[in-house]
Amino acid sequence: MATTKVVILNWNGAEVLPRFLPSVVAGTPPEVEIVVADNGSTDGSLEVLRRDFPSVRLILLDRNYGFTGGYNRALRALEEEDEGRAKADFYILLNSDVETPRGWSEPLVEMLRTHGDVAAVAPKVLSCYNRDTFEYAGASGGFIDRLGYPFCRGRIMETVERDTGQYDDAREVFWATGACFACRADVFRALGGFDESFFAHQEELDLCWRMQSAGWRVMVEPRSRVFHLGAGTLPPSPQKLYFNYRNNLAMLYKNLPAGAMQAIVATRMALNALASAVYLARGEGANFRAVWRAHRDFFAMLGEGLREKRRAVGATRVVRRPAGVWRGSILLSYIVLGKKWFSEL
Repeated sequence: MATTKVVILNWNGAEVLPRFLPSVVAGTPPEVEIVVADNGSTDGSLEVLRRDFPSVRLILLDRNYGFTGGYNRALRALEEEDEGRAKADFYILLNSDVETPRGWSEPLVEMLRTHGDVAAVAPKVLSCYNRDTFEYAGASGGFIDRLGYPFCRGRIMETVERDTGQYDDAREVFWATGACFACRADVFRALGGFDESFFAHQEELDLCWRMQSAGWRVMVEPRSRVFHLGAGTLPPSPQKLYFNYRNNLAMLYKNLPAGAMQAIVATRMALNALASAVYLARGEGANFRAVWRAHRDFFAMLGEGLREKRRAVGATRVVRRPAGVWRGSILLSYIVLGKKWFSEL
């Protein structure tokens, strides 16, 4: 029988853990172990976990390694602790601000168990604020356009759709949201997990791309649904913008085939420069600087191992065109043509 572990990465989540973790404990089958990996919290999270959630297994990291490094280290620590025992076949990586109703995990595990070529699968992600509305970070499956801009079934740019069952079919997608990311443990391990140089943001897109390049598929299974607090309704911070701009360039550089990479990266940088000019015109100097810091640090990443990572992806590529890539421009479609719903694409 396949073994599944739910792993929640926590950093200073003393306020959200009492709100969301009870639903995970109540809604997850008893044979599925729940693990919280603490990323060096300083806010009393460990006291809350030890006092109120004694059934939850703890993995303690010595400091905040970000989303990418935290999960990589947590899963390695789990495997080391489980040496000699049955290790996990599947992991479900779950944000600490996700509410899970009963029956949420079973469809994800079933998809992985019955489809041997699927490496990762996501549920339908709905908003905790408006429970009949998709949540920004995932909705009902992730896609990208030909220039690498991400969007979802149920969310394009800033437009989030109401869920009326219009995207309830399981289907192949480009990326599974990091808010609830179910995957094969051996594939995660073989591909080196998340790219730790990303720290946070778009790391799941990069990993899903690498999974597909290695011959695996990525799916969404809307029979599973979760409710995510998230931050999609909040204005973007300069730090979040910085990670998104930098990491998107790094992802494109790493994963695009040789014939397309240079032109697409150059085009994205030009569009980023245009976006920075808009920020400046609005008086958003911090956002303007975030874009240019992202460009500067992308070039720094080239000398810090990014070229070698691109060669590693190329050496294992068996699928040249992954699923879930829309051949149009989502910016043109959304801003110029006014197409704001996934069904209009």
